[in-house]
Amino acid sequence: MKAMKRSTLATLINATLFSAVAGTSFTTLAADEQAPVAKSKQLEVIQITARKRVENAQEVPVAVSALQGDSLDAYSSAGMDIRFMNAKIPSLSIESSFGRSFPRFYVRGLGNTDFDLNASQPVSLVVDEVVQENAILKGFPVFDVARVEVLRGPQGTLFGRNTPAGLVKFDTVKPSQDFDGYGSVSYGSRGAVDFEGAVGGALTDRLSTRVSVLWQDKDNYIDNRAPGFEQKNALGGYTDQAARIQFLYEGNDFTGLFNYHVRDMDGKPIPFYGNAIKSGTNDLIAGFENDVVYHDSASRATQQVESQGASLKLEWDLANHTVTSISGWESAEIYSRADIDGTELSLAESADGIPDQDQYTQELRLSSNYTGDVNYQVGVFYFDEALTIENYSYNAANNGSLNGYVIQQQDTKAWAVFGSVDYTVNDDLKLTAGLRYSDDEKEFSANRAFGPLSGDSGAPLSIERDVSDDHVSWDLSANYKINDDVNWYARIANSFRAPSLQGRILFGSEVTVADSETVTSYETGIKSDVLDGQGRVNATVFYYTMDDQQLTAVGGGANFNRLLNADKTTGYGFELDTEWVLTDELNATFNLSYNKTELKDNDLAVAVCKQCTVTDPINDSGLAVLDGNSLPHAPEWISNLTLRYTKELAGGDFFAYTDISYRSEIDFFLYESVEFEGKSLLETGLRAGYNWAEGDYEYEVSAFVRNLFDKQQVIGAIDFINNTGMVNEERYIGAEFKVKFY
Repeated sequence: MKAMKRSTLATLINATLFSAVAGTSFTTLAADEQAPVAKSKQLEVIQITARKRVENAQEVPVAVSALQGDSLDAYSSAGMDIRFMNAKIPSLSIESSFGRSFPRFYVRGLGNTDFDLNASQPVSLVVDEVVQENAILKGFPVFDVARVEVLRGPQGTLFGRNTPAGLVKFDTVKPSQDFDGYGSVSYGSRGAVDFEGAVGGALTDRLSTRVSVLWQDKDNYIDNRAPGFEQKNALGGYTDQAARIQFLYEGNDFTGLFNYHVRDMDGKPIPFYGNAIKSGTNDLIAGFENDVVYHDSASRATQQVESQGASLKLEWDLANHTVTSISGWESAEIYSRADIDGTELSLAESADGIPDQDQYTQELRLSSNYTGDVNYQVGVFYFDEALTIENYSYNAANNGSLNGYVIQQQDTKAWAVFGSVDYTVNDDLKLTAGLRYSDDEKEFSANRAFGPLSGDSGAPLSIERDVSDDHVSWDLSANYKINDDVNWYARIANSFRAPSLQGRILFGSEVTVADSETVTSYETGIKSDVLDGQGRVNATVFYYTMDDQQLTAVGGGANFNRLLNADKTTGYGFELDTEWVLTDELNATFNLSYNKTELKDNDLAVAVCKQCTVTDPINDSGLAVLDGNSLPHAPEWISNLTLRYTKELAGGDFFAYTDISYRSEIDFFLYESVEFEGKSLLETGLRAGYNWAEGDYEYEVSAFVRNLFDKQQVIGAIDFINNTGMVNEERYIGAEFKVKFY
């Protein structure tokens, strides 16, 4: 078995690197042998801030993909939340059991299925240079965004704790002295309305501002047919509102940027379909209807989210250095109540809430701007979060009366010092080394006032636990310019995720702890511009080992989580990211990734569902042995293809855009079973329209469809005592009008 895996890995490495280098060599040779052909279009140079300074993405020794422009607009249409990025970027998947809040990110197979509101994740989200730690903060709507960057692999040196898998980074459109703005409105299936807009410009010759707003609304469309609880249009709707205001001051050697943002969402949680999965298969039951549920408590289902935050970035340009200070504050509240088992059997109606959450961050860094061979960054970082969580249980048979209540309190303090050095060996070779020391402390308490279970399991209970750890993260990388169009890079990186606590004691009596996980990653790749600027081929191969990976044993017939550490986890694969100008009128992108993950722990075992067909070995305690399993929600294959056609027509441009995304099979839980293996998912989107300009205005009208073939299947599950599933979004058809002004 081991010999075969080494052979597979070697084959993947050779094939990926050969395809990238061979393709580059062929096109370079062809260009040398043929007379130059004039091109009317070239791929734009993508500038990113993956290393906290503006750089050409092709020259950064990090596996990074960026979304911007037309692709970002097309993907996020149809009132989509942040999950629109699922399977749109190599090795990235996103899911949620809460719906439009609490997204869970997975990069190279590493993520966290934990549904408790204090869950930590190994993929960090950074918005406008401020980390969004709590999962509810990660669900902030995406609008007026200039660029999305996904950094794959450990990012612990510059971005700190809880980034062993990678980082998702959003940069919103910033104020400028130029007056501009836009407004767009769309209408689509199920009465969905999506409006967003922004306007900005100069207030004085040094001060500018930008105001951005979003309003999304969708009608309830899911009928409840539970006998005695019948209700038309009980679930499925939401109203989501958000706004952002920014002020930018630009002095001679000083800039200051203030950002305030707010969100208010009132809607319904993601619908749970009880007994939706046919026993002995992973098919939906015959006659499944996505707009029908059978709940005894659908009328009480609700999800309310409020969040706000502010940041202040101050930057001083000195003679040979730049000093940057970033202060951030984020706050979130949520209350989400649902019929978890998805049936009329009164088994599990519960709610989770955050009545109070405050996060404060401060980063101060010094960056050199020398013209010589050596440059560096050094900095300090501080993080402070106070989080209160409430867990509720309700007796659905008694009109939803409260029969259980737990309050959790978690206070987290972390600080770090970091540094990174870039050394230019010669015109072709650049080396980078980074180091970060992090210290992390958590104080946790869980108090059960009363519970729904009988006896001691429902009696008052109070548990306190504290955890702490420190770690030195590091990375070494090299970037070698093979020629003007081809760069080779290699990177070794080490990072960690701080200890986690879990105290969902509403249905249990245990607070579990997961020790810190550490990862060491090795990767190498080629970044190349080909066809005289008409093509771009980036390819990466990687291998990582993770010690003491933090895992969450979700479910197993119970409504609580248990934290575990796996002795060792390995992962390897490749990523291919390409862009092409096929003709003056046709552009394309294609990406592909392969990720193979494996748990290696002979003693690791978890409880399983009561009614499904488990395929793992079962030990003498009735637990599933996990050794050799892949990680949950970790598809081996992710691929995406886009085509954009543009044609001049009657003084404007007709355009048509299509994207096709694919992810292979996934396991929903740590254990493997027939019913809880998600099928491969293929989704297609289309967008077509016409744009034109008149004076200082640009107009666009378009029609679009998501999930063109209306393919619906199970994408998540609850494993209490019935085969409860969650399904992907149905086909969505809409039309949009947009105007830009200058």
